[in-house]
Amino acid sequence: MIRAFVLACLIWSVPAAFAQERAVSGTGAILRGLDKVNGETVDVEVMSGATEIVFGLDVSLADCRYPPDNPTGNAYAYLAIWNRGEAGAVFEGWMIAASPALNALDHSRYDVWVLRCITS
Repeated sequence: MIRAFVLACLIWSVPAAFAQERAVSGTGAILRGLDKVNGETVDVEVMSGATEIVFGLDVSLADCRYPPDNPTGNAYAYLAIWNRGEAGAVFEGWMIAASPALNALDHSRYDVWVLRCITS
């Protein structure tokens, strides 16, 4: 019984490890920002390791990864976001382009989400 459980765990973990190895890091990301008060949107390019201003937020990109067979559809980026002039991050984590609501910024005025990675 224990052997069967261990074998099942190994079989289920192999596809996850394989999927992780196939991700490629881009040089940056294209993000979209929304000001919920006036409805204005802006697209911003952020290079890996850089910080850009999106309305009243500072957005820092640690990494943007994508599967080599679908660079525009399944991007995911590790972002840190904080209000301008404040020290504490209001968001830090992975955002997924294909599912922006899965791990979203919770801000009263602004939304930021990932569109795609910069691949070249």
